[in-house]
Amino acid sequence: MSDKKRPYKMKRRAEQEAQTRQRITESAVELHGTLGPAHTSMKAVAEHAGVPRSTVYRHFPDEEALFGACSAHWAAENPPPDVSRWVEIDNPEQRLEVALEELYAYYRHAGGMLDKLLRDEAAVPMVARLFAPYHQFLAAMTDILTQGRGLRGKARDRVRAATGHAISFRTWQQLTGEGGLGDEEAAELMQRLVAAAA
Repeated sequence: MSDKKRPYKMKRRAEQEAQTRQRITESAVELHGTLGPAHTSMKAVAEHAGVPRSTVYRHFPDEEALFGACSAHWAAENPPPDVSRWVEIDNPEQRLEVALEELYAYYRHAGGMLDKLLRDEAAVPMVARLFAPYHQFLAAMTDILTQGRGLRGKARDRVRAATGHAISFRTWQQLTGEGGLGDEEAAELMQRLVAAAA
């Protein structure tokens, strides 16, 4: 091979490797979102991506490496609501209304994956570890949404509990699934709950 052709071949090979890695990552995302991490093996990912298992291990030496890439890819494709915008809303009732509207729209879009992750985190320690920031995010949301209410003692505790319930994925899932409510109706019901708690 001539010296002129070598850089082109190396570049082409690097592009192919990057495409293979991306295909493997996307296959893991799809399987995690449909089967769940607890039921997704490296073999299943390899079959879904159309590559040998050895190729998966060449790119991702273990399940944790693959799950990390899968999580980063999915998070980039499914960003949660921007809570910094909520902080700028002084009225706590209006802040909660905006938050629930945006959060429930996010749940509608990302619910399949969230459902599987919440289901599997108790069974798969790696899922619990890598999914911990989601729970921290919910705690931060609760803090933001309960600010400015001027409540103390039991009233403050009730509002925190009601707000935490309102922003929970499982609450949204129950209200819009078994409950048969639309996102807007579910959000309105949860706003009433928080108001009653105050």
